[in-house]
Amino acid sequence: MKRSVLIIAMVVFCSLYTMAQNGVLKGKLTDKNTGEPLVGATVMIKGTSIGTITNYDGDYELTDLESGLQTFVAAFIGYSGQEKEIEIEAGQTVTFDFLLYQDLIGLDEVMVTGVVNQKSALESSVAMTTIKPKFIEEFGAVTTAEMFKAIPGIRSESSGGEGNANIAVRGVPVASGGSKFLQLHEDGLPILQFGDISFGNADIFLRADQTVGRVEALKGGSASTFASNSPAGIINFISKTGDVAGGSIGTTLGVNYNSFRTDFEYGSPIGDDLKFHIGGFLRQGTGPRDPGYTGNYGGQIKANITKSFKNGYARLYFKYLNDKAISYMPMPVMVTGTTKNPTYKSIPGFDLKKGTLQSSEFLLLNSTDGQGNGRISNIKDGMHPVSSAVGGEFSFNIGENWQLKEKFRMAFTNGTFNSPFPAQVGTAGDIAESIAGSGYTLSYANGANAGISLSSSQISTLNGNGLLMRIHTFDVEMDNLNNFTNDVFITRRVDKMKATIGYYKAYQKIAMTWLWQTYLTDVSDDGPHLMDISSADGSFKSENGLLSHGTPYWGHITRGYDMTYNIDAPYANIEYEVSDNLNMDASIRYDFGNANGYYLDKNLAATDVNKDGTISSVEQEVPILDNTNPNMVDYNFDYMSYSFGVNYKLNKDQAVYARYSKGGRANADRLLYTSFLTEEGKTIEGLDADKIIQAELGYKYKSPKVGLIATGFYTKINEQNEEFGRAINKEFQTVGVELEVIAQLGKLNINSGATYTNAEILKSINSDEEGNTPRRVPALLYNISPSYPLMSNKLVLGCSLIGTSKVYAQDDNAIELPGYAYLNAFATYKIAKGFTLRANINNITNTLGFTEMEGDAFVDNSTNYLRARPITGTASTVTLTYKF
Repeated sequence: MKRSVLIIAMVVFCSLYTMAQNGVLKGKLTDKNTGEPLVGATVMIKGTSIGTITNYDGDYELTDLESGLQTFVAAFIGYSGQEKEIEIEAGQTVTFDFLLYQDLIGLDEVMVTGVVNQKSALESSVAMTTIKPKFIEEFGAVTTAEMFKAIPGIRSESSGGEGNANIAVRGVPVASGGSKFLQLHEDGLPILQFGDISFGNADIFLRADQTVGRVEALKGGSASTFASNSPAGIINFISKTGDVAGGSIGTTLGVNYNSFRTDFEYGSPIGDDLKFHIGGFLRQGTGPRDPGYTGNYGGQIKANITKSFKNGYARLYFKYLNDKAISYMPMPVMVTGTTKNPTYKSIPGFDLKKGTLQSSEFLLLNSTDGQGNGRISNIKDGMHPVSSAVGGEFSFNIGENWQLKEKFRMAFTNGTFNSPFPAQVGTAGDIAESIAGSGYTLSYANGANAGISLSSSQISTLNGNGLLMRIHTFDVEMDNLNNFTNDVFITRRVDKMKATIGYYKAYQKIAMTWLWQTYLTDVSDDGPHLMDISSADGSFKSENGLLSHGTPYWGHITRGYDMTYNIDAPYANIEYEVSDNLNMDASIRYDFGNANGYYLDKNLAATDVNKDGTISSVEQEVPILDNTNPNMVDYNFDYMSYSFGVNYKLNKDQAVYARYSKGGRANADRLLYTSFLTEEGKTIEGLDADKIIQAELGYKYKSPKVGLIATGFYTKINEQNEEFGRAINKEFQTVGVELEVIAQLGKLNINSGATYTNAEILKSINSDEEGNTPRRVPALLYNISPSYPLMSNKLVLGCSLIGTSKVYAQDDNAIELPGYAYLNAFATYKIAKGFTLRANINNITNTLGFTEMEGDAFVDNSTNYLRARPITGTASTVTLTYKF
């Protein structure tokens, strides 16, 4: 027994003695320019896995280090790394503080979006923009999609509220809506398999909050071969994973509008090989355009947990989103002048910068369920996504230079889309006569003056404008948008070559019901108010403002469909390091799949919807979905994509690259109800997928004071699409230059970007459009965001100027939408350690600008009442945040 105790004591003594002979290295990592501590930075022994992470104060400590001269590498996302040889002395503590320069433009950062083998942006033959949380906060975007305006090459028409934005890359036209050639990702996998699902745009199901570690935007390049249905680019929201213990809690209040939002997040290591992160937001309010009710209400929660192993890691994550948001549609606008020099103004009695088509007096919709049965829906629901997603990511080095990586995601998704759309704006007399003929009687349908007939003089001066609107309610049930994605690949390195093969498997359900109605309203700031109308013989043509249970003005658009899209895509990639400075890559992808399901036509029938025993005027033609004769759909699709790239490092700070790609994008629900499908449910040959060819040539430069990426690009697109029964089959071409510059001039930081595009319609069903500029494609997009610290960095002031040149409203180039620029501003004050107060003002100049316009007729040198979607006027918030 004594011998055993003695042996144990000797072992413990020897262990302690050995440790005493090893050394300790400790210190701090800070920003070279600002002196701020870098939280979550790493300090590693070069060429090993031995290292540590800095704490909330930027401090680090490495213990039990072997004595002798060793090389240590300090690194942090968004900063250029630093190497230092340090002599470790046995039994001694050495102190060394690392000072890191900001990698202003992210060229030293390891890319994870649109690639299989991660490498720095400087060494990659693609154009990548990285946005950090700090910049997101300071940019002052009111919605997630507005944040994309800070990305050079991205055109984001974000005036529709929290979702339903039109997003395009490098002049690629938005022929209908959504983001057809670009995908939105979360942690490397798509939110939806198609970015332009009708009334189910991907950004409806995406929210930016404090769980986001950074946003990577890949434009063109390898997106063609490493993601399905996104040949023009990927915007990837990458989550925090809890590398260092800490979190934040923040509250944002609207200053000049009703809004309250709380963001929260926390992450931490759990032991040596486990870490987690959880966070989300809750909110409620009216939004910057006051509808008279709480239109934005809900939130989301996200969480992930990561287990590290000696040869890799395994991560699981979860997301739940349930958030209602108002959808803003085109609004009535007064336009005078000529088509080439129009003047846009707010209509008297309706402010385009603050007004909305939603109203507390226009909420409950008395509609039908597609079978003639009465149904009540609520405009208050707006865009209401409900999504539960689970997923995982696994990455392992499996020996002999093999690496295995797999990602998967399953999302259970549904929701509603409910918004009023102005199908017609005109003088009260003209619209009223078109509905009830001459001798009509007009009155308010609800409110204090309900049922009181208006005189002819009251009608002509109604709300100071004498106008009415025929409103179509976009009342859509997103019954099922469930989707699944699995992406697995293996990589083998042999000398200077890396070879990758992978397989992408995906599933997307698209089941929707469109149950639209028609209402009659006035045009007013505190409205719209519902109107009732009767003919000269006293017979009513409306019921509480309802003109029809369908949309006869548009030929009764009522739809129901249930489609399933299966996608398979094997792919391969080869990378070759020709020298230390030159690398080349080539990749290929073959997408194939099947679309099957059905879509329903409608019949019109006199139907006693309210069951009162009589058929009223609004019940004479009720759309009934024809379930007995479904149009079956069953077709296959396939397309080949390939990409070649070369990158040459001129030195450690500069590189040039070139890439040529051909990609594709399978068409989804927008093929339904078009002549592109045969009676047998097959696609017309060549129309199952759209093709896009891209070429780009770029230059990259970084220094502690300036970062620059300049890219010239060429794009050719073939597209088939549909917009409310209008078939689109066109060929486009774009040529342009994309520039991103970030400068650190002393304390002054300037973040800027610009995109010049020359776009042309090469072919169209309407030959008169050939040679024209595609609609809503500006020649110039630009943004510049300077910021400056004061009071020893306790106060930071900054602004963002965002602008666009004029565009054509439609492909016929008949009328122009003028260019505009607006200014956002912010101020951040550090009250105490980790505690900040920030004020943001969006559109401080209260600029009137438009992102899109309907194809209404225009008469030169007359007063025209058109429909266009304006940007929101001045909106300001204050945010209190505590980081711990």
